[in-house]
Amino acid sequence: MRKNKLFNWIIMGIFLLLASSPLYAEDGSHDTLSTVIQVMIAITVFFVIIVLWLVMVYSEKNDTEGSGLKKFFGSKKPVSVEEEEKLLLDHEYDGIRELNNRIPPWFNAILYGTVVWAAAYMIYYHVIGSGNVQEEEYAEEMRVAAMQHEALASSGALIDENTVTITNDVADLNKGKEIFDKNCAACHGVDGGGIVGPNLTDNYWIHGNDIKDLFKVVKYGVAAKGMPTWEKQLTPKDIQDVTSYILVKLHGTKPANGKAPEGDLYE
Repeated sequence: MRKNKLFNWIIMGIFLLLASSPLYAEDGSHDTLSTVIQVMIAITVFFVIIVLWLVMVYSEKNDTEGSGLKKFFGSKKPVSVEEEEKLLLDHEYDGIRELNNRIPPWFNAILYGTVVWAAAYMIYYHVIGSGNVQEEEYAEEMRVAAMQHEALASSGALIDENTVTITNDVADLNKGKEIFDKNCAACHGVDGGGIVGPNLTDNYWIHGNDIKDLFKVVKYGVAAKGMPTWEKQLTPKDIQDVTSYILVKLHGTKPANGKAPEGDLYE
C-alpha cells in the first residue's frame, strides 16, 4: 500500500513539473518548430508514465480487477441506508446532514501538488530569478517584435501607397534609375520628357505629383491611359526607388524635346 501511495505521489509530482515547466512559456529565443517538438516530448513522457503506472496496478497478484486504480480515483461501491447512519456527522443545517465520506486521493494529490507547485514557482521565478516574470517577458516580446519590424522595414514589405516616402539615398536612386531605364523609358523617355506617356519633368501632373500619387499609379497602373500595372513585376521597395528617382532626379529638368504639358499644374 505504501508503495502504491509513493508511486501515486511521484506521478503527480512529475505531472505538475511538466505542467509548470518554462517549456510552455513563450520565449523569443526558441523557434516554433523546436517548441512544438519539446511539447510533444513532454506529452509523450507523461503518457508513458501513466501507462507504466497502469501496468503496475494491473500486474499485482490480487488486483486483477484494477481495484488500486479505482481506489486512487475514489471509486467505491455505494453503501446502504443502514450503513449511511454510521457515516453521518453530528451537525445539521436546514435539515441537511453530511456524510463523512473519504476524500479521493486524487483530490488530495491535486491540493498538495498545487501547494508544492506554487512554492517551486515562487522560488524559480522570484527567488532564483531563472524564469522571466511578466515584465521581462513583455520586454523580450517587444524586443523580438522590434527586430521583426526592422527586418520587414528593411525588406520593403511595409511600404505601400499610404506609407511610402521619398528616399534620397544614392544607392536607392541609382536602383530607381535602373528600373526607370528598363521599364519606363520606352514610354516616358530616358530623360523623362515623355513619348507615349506624359512628361515627368514639368509641373503638370494627371494623377497628382505627390510620392503617394506616383506610387499608386506605378503600382496599379492606369488602364484608360495605357499605363500597365507594375505590382506583379516590381516590389514595393522598387516602386519607392523609381518614383523617388522621378521626383528627385527627373522632375524640374529641361529635356531637349520635352512633351507638351498634360494634366493640372502643381506649384
